[in-house]
Amino acid sequence: MSAQHTHAHAHPGHDDHHHDDGPHSTFSGYMVGFVLSIILTAIPFWLVMAKVISDRNLAVLVLGGFAVVQILVHMVCFLHMNGKIEGGWTMLSTIFTVVFVAIAIAGTLWVMFHMNANMMPEHPKLPGTQQGSPHHQAP
Repeated sequence: MSAQHTHAHAHPGHDDHHHDDGPHSTFSGYMVGFVLSIILTAIPFWLVMAKVISDRNLAVLVLGGFAVVQILVHMVCFLHMNGKIEGGWTMLSTIFTVVFVAIAIAGTLWVMFHMNANMMPEHPKLPGTQQGSPHHQAP
């Protein structure tokens, strides 16, 4: 095909060069993300395996914090997300997704907690019966 033929189908005012507004990372940028990912994986692994944090609730919060930081590192270093790409629509859609998932998880936990509390009432103990005995004795 000739050069005239390939440009005949092009849109007026457009050339064949694609100018992406998104950032292009370098090898060193990927390596920084990789090293941060390794560190953000190794520290929580060590915390759990060495039983550094004895309180379960605190351990869950600390590990959740490390998970959130690792997600942010992946989004910035590997997915190249920031507020400038595509006029901010990428970041806006990510924020919407995070809010939607948070509402879904909170609603699910709320429903499960209330089903557990309301669906399994504790039966009153009758006098003259022993808890856990296979046969009921009539008073």
